[in-house]
Amino acid sequence: MGQEFESLFRLKTKRLLWLTGIAVAAIVVYHYFEFPYGHNILPYGFYVDKIPKSGSTRFQAAGPPSESEIFSNMTDLNRTNYTREEHGLETVNKTRTSEEKDTISAPGFVSEPTIVSNISSRFDESDERSLVGSFRISDNESAADQARNLEPSSYNNSMGMSFIREVDVPSGSEHKLAEPTDFAPPISPSTEVSPNITAPVLWNDSNKTDSKKDERFRPSQDDINILGKNSSMKTVPKENKNSDIAVPKVISISGMNELLLQNHASYRSMRPRWSSAVDQELLQTRSEIENAPIVENVENLYAPLYRNVSIFKRSYELMEQTLKVYVYREGSKPIMHSPYLLGIYASEGWFMRLMEANKRFVTRDPKKAHLFYLPFSSRMLEETLYVQNSHSHRNLIQYLHNYVDMIAAKHPFWNRTGGADHFLVACHDWAPTETKYHLAKSIRALCNADVKEGFVLGKDVSLPETYVRNTQNPTRNIGGKPASKRKTLAFFAGGMHGYVRPILLQHWENKDPDMKIFGTMPKSKGNRNYIEYMKSSKYCICAKGYEVNSPRVVEAIFYECVPVIISDNFVPPFFEVLNWESFAVIIPENDIINLKSILLSIPQKRYLQMQMRVKKVQQHFLWHKNPIKYDIFHMILHSIWYNRVFIQG
Repeated sequence: MGQEFESLFRLKTKRLLWLTGIAVAAIVVYHYFEFPYGHNILPYGFYVDKIPKSGSTRFQAAGPPSESEIFSNMTDLNRTNYTREEHGLETVNKTRTSEEKDTISAPGFVSEPTIVSNISSRFDESDERSLVGSFRISDNESAADQARNLEPSSYNNSMGMSFIREVDVPSGSEHKLAEPTDFAPPISPSTEVSPNITAPVLWNDSNKTDSKKDERFRPSQDDINILGKNSSMKTVPKENKNSDIAVPKVISISGMNELLLQNHASYRSMRPRWSSAVDQELLQTRSEIENAPIVENVENLYAPLYRNVSIFKRSYELMEQTLKVYVYREGSKPIMHSPYLLGIYASEGWFMRLMEANKRFVTRDPKKAHLFYLPFSSRMLEETLYVQNSHSHRNLIQYLHNYVDMIAAKHPFWNRTGGADHFLVACHDWAPTETKYHLAKSIRALCNADVKEGFVLGKDVSLPETYVRNTQNPTRNIGGKPASKRKTLAFFAGGMHGYVRPILLQHWENKDPDMKIFGTMPKSKGNRNYIEYMKSSKYCICAKGYEVNSPRVVEAIFYECVPVIISDNFVPPFFEVLNWESFAVIIPENDIINLKSILLSIPQKRYLQMQMRVKKVQQHFLWHKNPIKYDIFHMILHSIWYNRVFIQG
């Protein structure tokens, strides 16, 4: 009897174990095949890194592409042999004035007022209580008082800049630092600044938002905002995006191509809280762009300049036919609605001026809008609110927080998408830091387009940095000598900002008659010496300064000189559309020593081809008082529109 009972017990136990095993297997299979909304997030451990199908112009919406699929949406992709992934250098010394940043070559040739001096290019986000300075803007008014007066209009003062208190600082400090009471942006470890060039510092994981080590750099944690308790901005559900795409220390231009296509195929913004007719319009638009009819000869569009001229043509047509933009009228000058039209930050001002005056795209009915424009100037934000020598940007971030909070309280549109259908255009170096907290989900058109510093390929837009010297005629002096009369092989001149330019001069200044590599050039009327060199050189060196961006990229195109970009991790302007490798040379920073041999290895036929293409792409980088088809205003707007179409929830 006992043996029978024992046998029966063993049989029952085996059955139970089998049933348990089957149940576990079923759960695993269920989780593996049940993809979340957007088809871009897999269960932990099932990461997929795939890209669109070769020869196809459409992105897979039903699920991740197969492992055999490759991307080839680019027309005439002429990659140079010199673009490769290498370990890069990290900036060591970045203290300078905002006007010093990249003022071409002649000292004093800056069209902007000199108000703030000795400003760090990058904010020092270390414990700000140890970074002291006078919190004064004028002799008789504190920064807190001025900030209070500069609050966005129609705004509740209880959430304004008046919430500033003084905090104690460690002994030995002479001042107290003004600090918001209800807002504390994440603080990064301090970086020691050296006046000399030091060994490379590798930046390992600044863009890996999933890393626990980088949690403090996140705009939010699990998409729960870090706003004040009185905020009108709603908690935003988790974005449907694959944030696990690994980004190497230095990402090559070909790597950026792949990352762009991956993000357009997989990235999804927040699903709207309620449906709208514009959502269906965007879905229909995406389908039409993906299935664009093949075209070969397009008036004013030279096919080799573009990734896919058929897709660009169709997308641009649909933008002209469909796009409506709502421009918020809230906000006080000079930070809001106050375009600055001169100098190296002029791109944001010209766009603001032309966008607010536009009758074709702007709508007064926000329910019809596909995009919402936040018309603030990062240049005026810095000039108005930055406290000299404070090394603190908290009040600048707080101001934008207050502005967005006011918009969210007054209108329902921000909270419908978590700001994903809103966009900003900002050219100041600090804009990525100022906007990465409360505007991170919005489309950010940034001059400082550094893929390792939070710039999201496929969502954010690389804004061309254009040095405007004359508001009445921004295209004055356009053009240059024909290719046959360009006797100088390569030219560069500029201040020693950052770590790349000193290395460039170390290897090439006064070393070779074919290489006209200078520091700051002597003053000349109208900066003629500098311009004449650009007009008469084959290649114009566009070396990064403190940040990845430089006005030289657009200047080279302006003066019909082939750009040579030396700036690791810089996303060139209009990257969604243009095939930069067809008309520019992109060289890793650590290949500076080989600069001449690289340029000489380019066949003459290839150089003539690139120089001709520079002249043809020029139309996309010109400002006009009255915008014309395919000019820089329309190209900026198109890149914003294009990214919105492909990332909508």
